[in-house]
Amino acid sequence: MDIRKVKKLIELLEESGISEIEIREGEESVRISRHAQGAAAYPPTQFVPPPTQMVAAAAPPPGPAAPPAEEPARPRGTPVTAPMVGTFYAAPSPGARPFVEIGDHVNVGDTLCIIEAMKMMNQIEADTAGTVLSIEVENGEPVEFGQVLFTLG
Repeated sequence: MDIRKVKKLIELLEESGISEIEIREGEESVRISRHAQGAAAYPPTQFVPPPTQMVAAAAPPPGPAAPPAEEPARPRGTPVTAPMVGTFYAAPSPGARPFVEIGDHVNVGDTLCIIEAMKMMNQIEADTAGTVLSIEVENGEPVEFGQVLFTLG
């Protein structure tokens, strides 16, 4: 179907009170609708914030600030962070021995884990030599870019 015909159909739809139109030409067809598929046919509601006087009256009196939540203490050492978003795997295959465990000594270039991203298995290697002090992620968990995976000492 010619794009000019589709544009003309859109213009006709906008000018008329019709909410949806479907045209078939041979094996080709096009459906144009004012509303998204499955969307309600009524207009969206608008949020009107309450007057500021009511908000100020309802606010609790200022008090002492809550102490900031403390993060769990990580062992001192060199953190190894995720270079990408993906799924963390501690072993090369299910049921296999993990690449590293707490207390293992690793050298530069040793594989620490695998991160699966977009169906690609990416080996994460140690940048420094040391002992694995902590493993911060469980096998099969999703990880974010920059998330600490291991601490080496």
